[in-house]
Amino acid sequence: MVSLPRPPATSLLRFLFLGLSTLASPSQAQLELHVPSGLTRLKAVEGSEVVLPAWYTVQGQVSSSQRWELLTVMWFLEQEGKDLNQVLAYISGTTSSKNGVSLVYSMPSQNVSLRLQDLQEKDSGSYRCSVNVQDHQGIKRSHSSKTLELSVLVPPAPPSCGLLGVPRVGTNVTLSCQSPRSKPAAQYQWERAPQSAQVFFAPALDAIRGSLSLRNLSSPMSGVYICRAHNEVGSAQCNVTLEVSTGPGPTVVAGAVVGTLVGLGLLAGLVLLYQRRSKALEEPANDIKEDATAPRTLPWPKGSDTISKNGTLSSVTSARALRQPQGPPRPGALTPTLSLSSQVLPSPRLPRTDGAQPQPISPSPGGVSSSALSRMGAVPVMVPAQSQAGSLV
Repeated sequence: MVSLPRPPATSLLRFLFLGLSTLASPSQAQLELHVPSGLTRLKAVEGSEVVLPAWYTVQGQVSSSQRWELLTVMWFLEQEGKDLNQVLAYISGTTSSKNGVSLVYSMPSQNVSLRLQDLQEKDSGSYRCSVNVQDHQGIKRSHSSKTLELSVLVPPAPPSCGLLGVPRVGTNVTLSCQSPRSKPAAQYQWERAPQSAQVFFAPALDAIRGSLSLRNLSSPMSGVYICRAHNEVGSAQCNVTLEVSTGPGPTVVAGAVVGTLVGLGLLAGLVLLYQRRSKALEEPANDIKEDATAPRTLPWPKGSDTISKNGTLSSVTSARALRQPQGPPRPGALTPTLSLSSQVLPSPRLPRTDGAQPQPISPSPGGVSSSALSRMGAVPVMVPAQSQAGSLV
């Protein structure tokens, strides 16, 4: 409904009607507005139409020359927390109203009943009817008003059903049901499908909130559950299918998957740790020490040094290394002599001097140390002593 234009005269009439009854003279005829007894509070369903009944009578003695020709009728809607709202006005033979609002009878008439069509919830409130009549001269007037209460009821809108919880054997679940719109508030009722015809009551059922609690589920509890929302003007329903499973729940499956992944991760970590430890043990044997001293170049003595033709060190003797034995060698005894031999070429014979006694050969104090010789691959050998004739003894 749209708001009507409010001329200045209409606005003034609202206030004038309140005091017309007090301004009227006792000698004048009195107007009385009537409503049916017991119908001051009306109820109607949303989308329908309703008639607010009202009529007036004029009491008192009036001469035949007095005629009540001017009639003014106004209907207002009063709602809590809102301004007074004019829904219809009949003034001086002209009617103006909002959409869906009209008078039941054509004016002028003593029946001023109001018709409301296509009702909505927002049309609920207190409807006040004000009637004023006066003679054609506009001098003598009378006024009266009455109020009717209207409540527009809304049937429950189709509710939505849901399932809270995991339906497994031994667990608890809750079936929910809620209608988004209802006036007055809807009441809820749960029942099984017609095959079982099972109806639920408190404490399992919450008729206000529309929830149904099912505890310690079992396989026979599987089926279709129907929720019905209802109030005094209508009802609506929805349903939910409950399937109770006996297998492991998602939590158990997720725990098994997580446990398997953790086990695989630990196994991979142990394998990597073992490989790293094995590699760490092998590396010291293959490492070359950076601070190791390089082998020194052999000092070759001049004069009596003997070198093989192919450049391979066969033996090294130095005249300075020769020293006299402390006693003459015994005949037939072998005197051990230190010599250096290469692994490639055979050791050459030591040069001999005619008429000289064979002397043991020992490394010179200024020669190569035995540890250096060992790193070079030399091995100690026993050289048999020679006789004066040059033959081996």
